[in-house]
Amino acid sequence: MSDTWRDTVADALSWAQAHVSFDTAVEDLDPGLRGVRPPDGPHSIWELVEHLRIAQADLLADLGGEPHADDEAAPARVWPDAYWPPSPAPASQEAWEATLEAVARDRAALVAIARDRTRDLSEPMPGRDGRTALRGLLLAIDHAAYHVGQIVEVRRRLGAWSRSGTDLG
Repeated sequence: MSDTWRDTVADALSWAQAHVSFDTAVEDLDPGLRGVRPPDGPHSIWELVEHLRIAQADLLADLGGEPHADDEAAPARVWPDAYWPPSPAPASQEAWEATLEAVARDRAALVAIARDRTRDLSEPMPGRDGRTALRGLLLAIDHAAYHVGQIVEVRRRLGAWSRSGTDLG
């Protein structure tokens, strides 16, 4: 895989290529709105952020990334319940901050995998039914983009989004 492709995949993990970045989507959010579901909305911002963290951690682990001590449930997760938090609101400010830090840390680890010139991203991974690291990275990009869009929509519905459509942050 050429360096150009690796760089393109790594850059896309920043989630600001054609849409708002994750960091911009959660920036300056009123703590009182983190656990609020909009009328007729299925998820709060906390639920979306925590779901994104959990799924991203699993994708990283599938790519051979190191599991983190704060995510011991990963090997035993059963879809879909274990991929969503039990409460629409974070338990504390510390829980919110820990989740944001984990998202950033795991995103950086995914970028490192994309940029690792010693790894053939197109080679099927052992024991993964033909899945490649490139597939896992693209899945991480796609999944994050989808949920970042949902976060922005929830913020809009709660009256907590004032950025223009051209601000890709």
